[in-house]
Amino acid sequence: MALSKKPVRGMKDILPEEMQIRDYVIGIIKETYGRFGFTSIETPCVENIANLTNKQGGDNEKLIFKILKRGEKLNVAEAVSEESIVDSGLRYDLTVPLVRYYSNNSANLPSPFKALQIGNVWRADNPQRGRYRQFMQCDIDIFGEPSNLAEIELILATTTTLGRLGFEDFEIRINDRRILKAMAAYSGFSEEAYDSVFITLDKMDKIGMEGVEAELLEKGFARTSVDKYLTLYRNLEKQENGVAYLAETLAGVLEPEAAKGLTEIIDSVSATKTAAFRMVFDATLVRGMSYYTGTIFEISMPQFGAACGGGGRYDRMVGKFTGNDVPACGFSIGFERIVLLMMENGFQIPHRPKKKAYLVEKGVEGERLCEIIAKAQKEREDGSQVLLARMNKNKKFQKDQLTAEGYEELEEFYKEGLKGV
Repeated sequence: MALSKKPVRGMKDILPEEMQIRDYVIGIIKETYGRFGFTSIETPCVENIANLTNKQGGDNEKLIFKILKRGEKLNVAEAVSEESIVDSGLRYDLTVPLVRYYSNNSANLPSPFKALQIGNVWRADNPQRGRYRQFMQCDIDIFGEPSNLAEIELILATTTTLGRLGFEDFEIRINDRRILKAMAAYSGFSEEAYDSVFITLDKMDKIGMEGVEAELLEKGFARTSVDKYLTLYRNLEKQENGVAYLAETLAGVLEPEAAKGLTEIIDSVSATKTAAFRMVFDATLVRGMSYYTGTIFEISMPQFGAACGGGGRYDRMVGKFTGNDVPACGFSIGFERIVLLMMENGFQIPHRPKKKAYLVEKGVEGERLCEIIAKAQKEREDGSQVLLARMNKNKKFQKDQLTAEGYEELEEFYKEGLKGV
């Protein structure tokens, strides 16, 4: 079989120019989140298959890269089901591994625990712009904080980071799963139908109100329930304060704390933000993961046309591992899409070290070579980035390449003396 020099479909090679920006973004992320008290951790990229398929990951559970058992445990010839030959898989997000990590190590962690995790995840998805089968995720999560202080801190930390990366005029869309459920209950949908209703509602921005109506009716839901449900959304468009309208309309169905908490989050973040963005209540926001129990939010950037991150509260997920629920809330930046937008906008890394190249003539050796290396070492100690390379025969082409790579100064070193360029 012929070898292929191309990466596997949905994955990519990262060239130096992009890698420099990725490293810069990771540096800003770690520095900013560190100021908010988040601590870096790491989890394995491989998880127990039972953890990955516990019916909390939504459609992502259909996209798992599954791993066969190894050695004597793998017996394909006698396999009667997938479970008999698969025991693990590549993580499809960072939340499931993080909850397992917390469940396993909580006795040795502070409370509340503020975690920062950056790492690759894998999904057998359909590749498209800004979406790959292997991609970097960047999550911050807070365990053990039941109040909406967790949501406020997560949103402020994330938006401060985006502001430092040069993003402005974006939105944080926010909703609450309790509001979604109350709207469905008020309209007459059964609790068993909620997930189906929300899957259709999540398409509102693509198919519009009429498309949602048609799909709900096609699914067999009663006309009276569909009409009552969509009337809520039509009336919301006319309201100056959508949360207050729903709190009044859904009285007796919606927990008062849900509307009150959402208002407090929006007001607190809006009053204390340091980046240029808007907090927007969006009653159509669903988020795909079924583990969310309360507040949910997404980053919306007009220049990308899709969400560039999101998260929410998942208070009952730790309990599935330990039997005891722990308040938990998290926010994930769409790292790959953020980097893509920065590159498309011609982003230049500020305050990068001065880049110099030392071109050494072939034949230079011994004491003379040590002098040149020592000079490079001194420049590096002073903060410059120095490339030491042998001089090519086609010196002009070599120098043009180095200039294109951002080397501001070139020096040529010969067997006798040196010549500045």
